[in-house]
Amino acid sequence: MTGQPDTAAPPRPSNAGALFDAAFIANPYPGFAALREAGPVHQITLPDGAKVWLVTRYADVRAGLADPRLSLNKANGDGSWKGFSLPPALDANLLNMDPPDHTRIRRLVRHAFGPQRISRLRPKVEAAAGDLLDRIAPAGKADLIAEYAGPLPVTVISDLLGVPESDRTAMRGWTDVMIAPPADDPRAGARAIMELQDFLVRLIADKRRNPGDDLLTAMIAARDDGSDDPGAATDPGNRPGGDRLSEEELTSLAFLVLFAGYENSVHVIGTGLLALLRNPEQLATVREGAEPSSAAIEELLRYEPPGTVALRRFPLTELSIGGVTIPAGATVLLCVATANRDPERFAEPDLLDVRRPDNGHLTLGHGIHYCVGAPLARLEAQIAIGAVLRRFPRLALAVEPAELSWRPSFRTRGLSSLPVTF
Repeated sequence: MTGQPDTAAPPRPSNAGALFDAAFIANPYPGFAALREAGPVHQITLPDGAKVWLVTRYADVRAGLADPRLSLNKANGDGSWKGFSLPPALDANLLNMDPPDHTRIRRLVRHAFGPQRISRLRPKVEAAAGDLLDRIAPAGKADLIAEYAGPLPVTVISDLLGVPESDRTAMRGWTDVMIAPPADDPRAGARAIMELQDFLVRLIADKRRNPGDDLLTAMIAARDDGSDDPGAATDPGNRPGGDRLSEEELTSLAFLVLFAGYENSVHVIGTGLLALLRNPEQLATVREGAEPSSAAIEELLRYEPPGTVALRRFPLTELSIGGVTIPAGATVLLCVATANRDPERFAEPDLLDVRRPDNGHLTLGHGIHYCVGAPLARLEAQIAIGAVLRRFPRLALAVEPAELSWRPSFRTRGLSSLPVTF
């Protein structure tokens, strides 16, 4: 294999609580590797003061992702988790649900990201990518986050949900602030959440008055008509019946589709392009095809997951992970970033290999909580990265890698900017 390994000196595992400094944010992999080598599970202190159990090894992380004893419902926690707080109208979503509610909601949205609907999005994604590249091409340089990787997913997810073009700039601003609130305004994140909630309530009301051929209209049909298939709004052969969404579930589901569909795609496109630019041999291999191969996209997802840790989980009972006993109600973080680079699972895991065989990464999850939007995430990454590489054969970083700015979060892995020339 060829590629560029991470070479920064790892922190001592005993200093796990102090891991999350600027150097760690810029390159978390050596620090995570040190923890993985030191043991399968560690109790560490997060920047917000919360104590959590971090699971580091592939086999344990994969098993934990599918373990029904690890609940997503915050009501099963012991109250010590601080995390990301949402109002009730946005919190009734798949990321805070266990069966049977999780099963019911997932069934109601299963067609939204199915192959047929996603394949219909391809021309729109390609057109949106082309339009954005047309705008930046004359300058010969760009910030690919602000001018490409950011706007593209907003366009795609807005088209999917039926968000008017006039509202998309504001929507992107709210989601950006939620992901990385300004350090000098601690209340900015909470305000952005409330503004986004108010926007979704207004949008749902408007879709009830003026239904369209979009996912939000279909979700409203599942709420109001009792349809068990969001495709029912645009499929006359599908008759209403079965479970319904509550109004809070409807709003929460719209929020989840919007927020997760935007944030993860921005990170995957940005870090994927950076990984290729830092590995010229791998970039040359990707350029051999009309667009990046499926294997290349899977490797980029493995190499730089948009979420370094999976969503927090709470043991329903005392249980053992990797030989470590974790009490009921404690907070467990399954570290995807360490699992994806576990040498027990992947050969030369710190090297990028776009032809890597048997790439069973955990970036999109495992088990019943596997990412429902995975087909869209893959499609967007393939089209977005391929379009840039075709359009700009002389694409290059405009700064040294050490000068790049990263979002200040240990939970997500994303660039604040990606300056390039072409």
